[in-house]
Amino acid sequence: MTALPSLPRPKLTALAREKLPCSSRTTPRPQLIKEKDDIDRYLESKFKGLSKEEVAAYRNSYKKNICVDMLRDGYHKSFTELFALMEKWDALREAAKLRSVFWVQKPLEEQPDKLDQFYLYLTRAEMAERKRLFEDVYDNLYALACYFNNSEDKWVRNHFYKRCYEIAQMIKIDGGKKEAEAHGHMGLLFEEDGQLLEAAEHYEAFHQLTQGRIWKDGAGRFLNLLACESLLRTYRLLSDKMLENKDYTQAIRILIKASEIAKEGNDKKMEGEASYYLGLAHLAAGEHDIALADLNTYSEISTDLEDDLSLGRAYEAIARVLQSQGDMVEAIIYLKKFVNLARNNFQKLDVVKASTMLGDIYNEKGHYNKASEYFQQAFDTTAELTNVPLMDETKVHYGIAKAHQMMMTISSYIEAADLSSLNTLLSWKETRSNIAFDPVTEYSRRSTIVNL
Repeated sequence: MTALPSLPRPKLTALAREKLPCSSRTTPRPQLIKEKDDIDRYLESKFKGLSKEEVAAYRNSYKKNICVDMLRDGYHKSFTELFALMEKWDALREAAKLRSVFWVQKPLEEQPDKLDQFYLYLTRAEMAERKRLFEDVYDNLYALACYFNNSEDKWVRNHFYKRCYEIAQMIKIDGGKKEAEAHGHMGLLFEEDGQLLEAAEHYEAFHQLTQGRIWKDGAGRFLNLLACESLLRTYRLLSDKMLENKDYTQAIRILIKASEIAKEGNDKKMEGEASYYLGLAHLAAGEHDIALADLNTYSEISTDLEDDLSLGRAYEAIARVLQSQGDMVEAIIYLKKFVNLARNNFQKLDVVKASTMLGDIYNEKGHYNKASEYFQQAFDTTAELTNVPLMDETKVHYGIAKAHQMMMTISSYIEAADLSSLNTLLSWKETRSNIAFDPVTEYSRRSTIVNL
């Protein structure tokens, strides 16, 4: 938001504002006392030339002065709205104190800049509403919503989003642009509150109103594309909840709808993302062939866009499908591609993930040497990341693979039961170091036993 001109105030009120606790000035206490004495002497000498309003403006708090100005200038509706907001502000502070929550927000009377914003835009909106200029009403209320768009004042922003939505219903001369924007804001409000069904309803209205339009927002982004992105995001969150509840049919249905909207948005990256999540849903439902088709689509789009990170995700998901189908050979091929892409793009977490998956496959197949190699690669990478929990996890996998590898070697020596094997086992027991695998085949060892 651009800086606003300060409101016209009497001389003493402007001086009083500088004395507010929130003022950026850091004046020593002796100087403050001296300045107060100077002001008192000024009042004594000039009192006859001051009106009651000017004296009250200096004596009253800045918040009270704002309210008095609104009433004096005839903005009764603005005063009512501001007063309700101030009451809620104080109620939230008190509730936070009762819950022993650390409330970093200062009282509203200590934030004159915010009071100025309220005064300026609320009075402008009220004046425009009297003239039935509803577009101007919307713009002023939206300006307030933007000003309070921060983590501390989000509830104030939401209040003005709702007011914008109410006013947008009265605007009929812009083809529905303001109404579309208001639906988008309401969708965001519900989405942040976790009410996904309500958010989806507003985003669907947002999408419907922007279809075939070339409207742009203040940042130059097409509203239709924003509507598609918002709707896809909400559909994906809804599908995640459905998948958690094992409601695969509904999840797939809503993701198919999302995929159709993505194609309509004419954005290849968005279309690829929709195919990716649809493929994962089919995988969760056990529909491996359909999942593979969706993920191959995602892989092709990622290749066309030269997006290595997305391509790596595609390879990982395809490998999971192939692994579920029991096609370990193909799964290993895709996982090795995933490792190479992750390493080339310095995505160390992906290197850990792919290496761990490869280690699991080789461990399950009984190829313990290969399993140890990939688990060690995952462990070494977590050590570079200094991610202690992940390091502990990969350490366990690596230890199990090494134990399997050692168990296989020791078993071969025990089964051989010859003098050389016995000496090797005794030597290992004394040192507890790595035991090397003897290349002599099991058949040749058993022949030696028979000869003995």
